[in-house]
Amino acid sequence: MNLRLSTGLILSILLGIAGAHRSGAEMVVRQLGEGEEISFKREVMPAIQKLGCSAGKCHGSFSGRGGLRLSLWGSDPAIDYEGLVQQNRSRRVNPAAADRSLMLLKPTTRVPHEGGHRLIANSPAYHIFRQWIAQGVNPMTADKGRVERLEISPSEVRLQPKGSTRLKVTAHWSDGLVQNVTEWAVYDVRESAVAEVASDGTIRGTNPGRTSVTVQYLGRNEAVPVSVPYGKTKKIVGFEPLNFIDELIVKEWEKMGVTPAPIADDYEFLRRINLNVIGTLPTPDEIQDFVASENPQKRSLLVDSLLTRPEYVDFWTLKWGDLLRVHRRFLGDKGMWSFHDWLARAIRENKPVDQMTRELITARGDLYSSGAVGYYFVDGKPEELAETTAQVFLGVRMQCARCHDHPLEIWKRADYFGLANYFARITKKDNGDGGRFGGARLIGVSAKPTKAMRPVMRMEPRAFGTELDEKAAANDIREHLAAWITAKENPFFARNWANRYWSYMMGRGLIEPVDDLRGSNPASIPALLNALANDFVNHGYDVKHLIRLICNSRVYQLASEVAPRRDAEGKFYTHSRYQRLSAQVLADAIDQATGVPEQYEGAPLGRRAVQLPDPKIRSEFLSAFGRSERASPCECASSNAPDLAQALQLLNSDSVNQKIIHNSGRLTALLAGRKSDEQIVETLYLLTLSRPPSPVEMDRVKRELARAPSREEGFQDLLWALLNSSKFVYQH
Repeated sequence: MNLRLSTGLILSILLGIAGAHRSGAEMVVRQLGEGEEISFKREVMPAIQKLGCSAGKCHGSFSGRGGLRLSLWGSDPAIDYEGLVQQNRSRRVNPAAADRSLMLLKPTTRVPHEGGHRLIANSPAYHIFRQWIAQGVNPMTADKGRVERLEISPSEVRLQPKGSTRLKVTAHWSDGLVQNVTEWAVYDVRESAVAEVASDGTIRGTNPGRTSVTVQYLGRNEAVPVSVPYGKTKKIVGFEPLNFIDELIVKEWEKMGVTPAPIADDYEFLRRINLNVIGTLPTPDEIQDFVASENPQKRSLLVDSLLTRPEYVDFWTLKWGDLLRVHRRFLGDKGMWSFHDWLARAIRENKPVDQMTRELITARGDLYSSGAVGYYFVDGKPEELAETTAQVFLGVRMQCARCHDHPLEIWKRADYFGLANYFARITKKDNGDGGRFGGARLIGVSAKPTKAMRPVMRMEPRAFGTELDEKAAANDIREHLAAWITAKENPFFARNWANRYWSYMMGRGLIEPVDDLRGSNPASIPALLNALANDFVNHGYDVKHLIRLICNSRVYQLASEVAPRRDAEGKFYTHSRYQRLSAQVLADAIDQATGVPEQYEGAPLGRRAVQLPDPKIRSEFLSAFGRSERASPCECASSNAPDLAQALQLLNSDSVNQKIIHNSGRLTALLAGRKSDEQIVETLYLLTLSRPPSPVEMDRVKRELARAPSREEGFQDLLWALLNSSKFVYQH
């Protein structure tokens, strides 16, 4: 293998970028030998990228800057060469008088430059540009190779605060060339509060935590995990792992010098598991029975029981409905119910995720008799279907590649349109009902791309580098796509779903955002994500198995911490994270606590918020608390971020107040009974916080009740206060 270290430059300290420096040293520069030929692709383009000229805010933007457009982060050498050498009457380069080239005059600000001072005269980058121009702007046709991969050493960095280390970056080219490109790679740190990275690849720890440094070079991106421990490595004692999840996380705790919170008591665990698995609070009777049980297996038995309840189907149908955007604005009333019922049936039957995926992608026929067909009426264009398919089933965001090669991943425009062309043969026809239910509702597949569905870039369908086999092309080409997506060897499918369900149960994904799986966005605990994905595959993509596995881990059962001193963001899962209840779950919890169900417009009395089929059913409360409007397949479409409108809904809402004082409400029934004040207080705490009051709380409540104008008003105020408490609104 041919080893090429550099162009002959000895780069001691600086790269020639204005302001870049390494303290305590002097810059040493040696000129290139006059006879050494400069390669546009291997020397000029990396220097352009390092200077930031091909960044999205500069000439790498979609429309370029100052009449010059470069490919984003050097992803397309042909575009860059044309822009520098051939466009604008070749004014940017002057081989007859290299020093007078605009390519040198502007970034050194000898000629006004909107981008400011980017290049230092006589710096290594300057000499690369000058010599390349003087040699006659050597064409890029001589460089047939491309960067296939980056090798980074060390592949994982562990530092003490204020400690430092320097990365070494090696580019492996397709023609066998191996090149040390440390000085020319571009570095960026994900969280500067944990570590900083200099332009020469030196990483310095700042504060305890975990982050990653992204290394970019000619369209290739790699991420290096960086850990700054909270303390010395120490053995975790008193924590007995229950499964491989616990074993892998314990190793992370020991490396990071953190210790876990204690195990949650039965009250906290019961509330958490109910909200996570079925989106419903436990009843007072369920709480008392569970706490009183002395069965050592009661927690795992509870998990099994919850997975069989009808509330499980309702809750996860809502989750999948948000993800797949089941909504009558796309499907009409009848089509919306058909798609919704298909999802509910699949979840009730615990249909494996790979099977659900294949049925959705290859769906055809009448929307009203085959709900999965609804997938093709939510998005109308091949490009939209490609983006949704990649993001939902693979956790890959392809939107950037619609206009240009992805700046942070390996995906090219060819990958984007190759995926889109799987959907270019979809046909939509009227199903014979005369349009009574909204027009064309029959999905078919033609032998060739249709004019209405043909994407902008015409090319053969391909799934991220795969080739379409003749058998698939002769039938329904979507079968080839579905088979590739759900294949056990696919590195994205199982990791995507393992990460999503982990985030649903733990409050944070191993990769965040959960639907942005890429090399430059590594998992906080990579070994755990890989293990979860492998286990998911080995158990036939069984969602209930995955939920059961997570809930039966000791890590899941840890107590919560309001303000953890270490691992505040929860990346190492040393404690259970506080999470605000989702809009529908919170609305149902209020109804359950007060005993007064909400009457939703167009829905029968008693239909819970989690059972509503789509957001078309109006609710000021649900909108205020961030329910998904199902306008995007992104997990961010629904929000649990607190705001003033939510506080006002709980504090001042007449709807909530009327439920508290309702004549047929729970509180009225309790007051009409023969229960003592202590018994009513305990019942209200169990209804809202899923636990009895502490002695201190009981004493405080008694004092407030004694001051109330009446017994009835005193208990109404108590229930109102409990519904407004953070311990009710948040899962913990």
